[in-house]
Amino acid sequence: MLKKIVVGSLATILTLSTTLTSFAEIRLPAVFSDNMVLQQQSNVTFWGWSSPGEKIFITTSWNNNTDSVKASASASWKLSVATPAAGGPYTVTLKASNTVVLKNVLIGEVWVCSGQSNMQWSSLNGLPEMDSELPASANSNIRLFQIPQTTSAYPQDNCPGTWQECNPENLKSFSAVAYFFGKKLQEQLNVPIGLVNTSWGGTPAEVWTPKDAVESSPILKAEADKFAKNDWWPVEAGATYNAMIAPITNFNIAGAIWYQGESNTNSASTYDRLMRTLINSWRKAWNKEIPFYYVQIAPFTYGWKNIGMLLREAQTKTLEHPKTGMVVITDLVENIKDIHPRQKKGVGNRLAAWALAETYGKTGFAYKSPLYKNMQVDKNKITVYFDNAEDGLTLKAGDKKATEFYIAGEDKNFLPADVKIENDRVILSNKKIKKPVAARFAFSNTAIGNIFNKAGLPVNPFRTDDWTVDTGKE
Repeated sequence: MLKKIVVGSLATILTLSTTLTSFAEIRLPAVFSDNMVLQQQSNVTFWGWSSPGEKIFITTSWNNNTDSVKASASASWKLSVATPAAGGPYTVTLKASNTVVLKNVLIGEVWVCSGQSNMQWSSLNGLPEMDSELPASANSNIRLFQIPQTTSAYPQDNCPGTWQECNPENLKSFSAVAYFFGKKLQEQLNVPIGLVNTSWGGTPAEVWTPKDAVESSPILKAEADKFAKNDWWPVEAGATYNAMIAPITNFNIAGAIWYQGESNTNSASTYDRLMRTLINSWRKAWNKEIPFYYVQIAPFTYGWKNIGMLLREAQTKTLEHPKTGMVVITDLVENIKDIHPRQKKGVGNRLAAWALAETYGKTGFAYKSPLYKNMQVDKNKITVYFDNAEDGLTLKAGDKKATEFYIAGEDKNFLPADVKIENDRVILSNKKIKKPVAARFAFSNTAIGNIFNKAGLPVNPFRTDDWTVDTGKE
């Protein structure tokens, strides 16, 4: 009997020892895997878990330097490593009681791509541009990391996923907008590009914003509390931020692109405040003023008057926030009854143009849509001036007159305007309005204007008044 007890005790000790040894092994978050892209010429943070007090050695093949860090009492560790200019492939070797080797690692530019369904949509959603793109999409200098749709009540430091080289198979389910954005950057910068797609159709912007940031603002909290639960996407503030943004905020990035807003059309009055809060929260989490380029929502029949336009107006206001840029896509819509415009290549390319100009300092091309600047009233005419139209304005090819311009007198009754284009301005009039005081352009849910700058970028919808807008049923 005594012998059995001793043998049993020894077995228990051996089992415990084996268990402790296995738990002591280096573990890394999923964002560190073979095929990953690290941000060039920066300090990138490696982090993970090991046995408390264990020393972890990290060797990078781009300089053969070895750095080390000791795991904390909570069994976690974090270490900053300097990266060189773009290049690769390299290896990163981590050693402690075990050895982990990350292979086929590139150094380049890393971008987070987020939002709702128009960012999420891929070739699986029936996008003709992606169907023609897939056969020739193999490019080992573009790497893809897909974060699955997940929520959490608290911020996480890990998420599922793995880095993959861009090829027809891996690209099938990846964001079309993100891909075209990354492809253009890779072509123009000639460096590896890493794309992290973290998007979820139907989600309001509140779920991508830290809960405490939303709830610290009574205005934002009141709007967030209005969302009704459903079976398809989360509506709780911070739910996707905790699970799909927080886990990668230690991973150094170049910037973020964003395509979202359709699910916030009923709260347009607070959307600018919400987006500034989201952007500031992300920048705080990454500890850097990352550039944030976003897509203005497209014309669509919402069923309630002007709510889409009011959201676009709020998005335009967000342009005043530092290091932001907005892509106008009113001309990339084929069907105003489809909330998912099929033309994603133009969207991605326009986002890339913002990044190339503002983040990477490239010149020689226009990337900003004309924006309303100011107006002057002279008798029965209004002259509207624009920014980003230095080379002049022009009509859509084949069109003979500008549409979607309206003016009103003090009675606030808007009538279609006769339009005369003069270089970077338009002169508006209507014989029935002797003293105009306000002008609007493409100011409705579904309006598609036909006036552009000479670079082919559409004029941003606008209004010069601040009158109450009808949001009743269409």
